[in-house]
Amino acid sequence: MVEIAKSEDGTRLLRWFLRRFPSMPQREFYKLCRGGQIRVNSSRAHGQEILRAGDVVRIPPTLASYAALPAKKTETGANFSLSDLESLRRCIIHDDADIVVFNKPAGLAVQGGTGIRKSVDKMAAALFPYDKISLVHRLDRETSGVLVVAKNQRAAQMLADEFQNKTAHKEYLALLNGDVQPDFGVIDNYMVKGQVFDSATRVNNGTGQRPQRAITEYRVLSRAGGHLSWVLFSPKTGRTHQLRVHSALNLHAPIVGDDLYGRDKKMDDALQSLVVTNNLFLLAYKLIFRHPGSGKIMTFCATVPDFMQPVLKFLEFGLPQD
Repeated sequence: MVEIAKSEDGTRLLRWFLRRFPSMPQREFYKLCRGGQIRVNSSRAHGQEILRAGDVVRIPPTLASYAALPAKKTETGANFSLSDLESLRRCIIHDDADIVVFNKPAGLAVQGGTGIRKSVDKMAAALFPYDKISLVHRLDRETSGVLVVAKNQRAAQMLADEFQNKTAHKEYLALLNGDVQPDFGVIDNYMVKGQVFDSATRVNNGTGQRPQRAITEYRVLSRAGGHLSWVLFSPKTGRTHQLRVHSALNLHAPIVGDDLYGRDKKMDDALQSLVVTNNLFLLAYKLIFRHPGSGKIMTFCATVPDFMQPVLKFLEFGLPQD
């Protein structure tokens, strides 16, 4: 017996089974329904029922063989197990015919590539084998939080346009190693490969690239002893490592756990003993966009990851008040 989770509410029974048992022939599914082997809330199923959170589904033991798939390997070298897929499924905070929204954990790459064993794009494609999974925006591997993925070409194009046209609104929370002053402001400069510049002119720094404009609004929510700042970021552009670079080079307060841009700034010894994780204290906290199917404005917020919670509780830092 399996209880339907909130993230699975509204899923059709057939699709729900095909996600869990991707090698199961549909004819086998309907045969089991006709024989009364598949039931929803103790009632015989027909296959097209719409599941609701809290419903209880009976799974026949004969389906176990369809779930016992070997780890999936792809041409990019990705290699993940059913346990990995189930872990990602538990990260789903919204799922419908057009999109799936994850609360991505820190350490998981969004896009596969050489040397990347598992990634959201490849694993989502395995979770939703009957959909066309497309990335429409990205988070750094080290960053946790809200990530929306399109499930068909139309949704992908519409969402990509929202991110490209800056109509999608993003908010991040970050713990910074330093006393950020002033309380709020806008960082507006140009970036290329982790460096910042005052203009977009080509520079002789070996990159061979023209810097692109990078704009970040920020607001300090709380401070701790002149050593730490709890900051809300709202990036208006999406440059690589934008928030990490702006924190370290413009606010002179690198994000806690940032070994790339914050390695030269020592943390107070007492605070260092408090932060006992190597994770990056950067959370993609909120994402607002127009749903590509319904046209409604959707707002999704990520829960604070486990590694952040004891630190924020000790410092008495809370979430922003809307």
